Amino acid sequence: MSVERGETTAGNEAKGAKPHKFLGSLRDALMAAGRDETTPGRPAVAAAPAKSPSPPQVQAATTDDVVPPPIASKPDVLSAEEAARLARSGPEPKIPEGLGLSKEKEADAPPTTRVVRPEPPKARKAEPEPEAAPRTVLVRGKQKIEHGAFERDPVVAFLIVVGGPGLGSYRPVFEGNNTLGRSRDNRIALDFGDDAISNEAQAYLRYDSTDRSFLFVPNLAKTNVVSVNDKRPAGPVPLQPMDVITLGRTQVAFLPFCGSDFDWSEISET
Repeated sequence: MSVERGETTAGNEAKGAKPHKFLGSLRDALMAAGRDETTPGRPAVAAAPAKSPSPPQVQAATTDDVVPPPIASKPDVLSAEEAARLARSGPEPKIPEGLGLSKEKEADAPPTTRVVRPEPPKARKAEPEPEAAPRTVLVRGKQKIEHGAFERDPVVAFLIVVGGPGLGSYRPVFEGNNTLGRSRDNRIALDFGDDAISNEAQAYLRYDSTDRSFLFVPNLAKTNVVSVNDKRPAGPVPLQPMDVITLGRTQVAFLPFCGSDFDWSEISET
């Protein structure tokens, strides 16, 4: 095989073909090394460095396709004191654009970050405390009643309608002389729609505070008839509790409030 390879190489040289530079230099280096090993006392010749094959040509890219690699910024190196101050102060507030601050006034401008604290609640007006309800007072024995003057006529009895128009109604009887009639001008007006009652003073009902007695006096000048307990009196008639007086078609029951047990003079000045 070596003979054929030598013949092929010799044939190539005879044909005028130039040997490859890389292969030729490598062959020369091997041959020189073999001669140095076989020849004693001859200094070794340094082999020529092998030339690396030229790199393949790369088509140059246009400026539009080439993206320059990012330039790594050099990290800032802070001292321990600056790092501590930066940690205490926190990040610097960014001033938004358009505030109109010049560069000279940026250092004096107040920070944009503000601490908002809730407003304290407004003090409510002190509301007046409700008055305490009066306590029940235990009363033992007979208590003295304060005397005073009357602001209106005192009521001494009641006439309660127990028959006829106005059934269930009542009329107060006052101290002194009281007229009974259908008109409201009477002191005791029986205006329930009974036309059989005289318009004015068909009878009188009198209370005397000196002897604490009640008298019913018919008006004999009137033609309308009145009666007390189904009896037609011809003069004054003393009234007792629950006596029934008839005037026209209306019956009223007499119910006294004052009498032997009580009178307004006990608690009044006049």
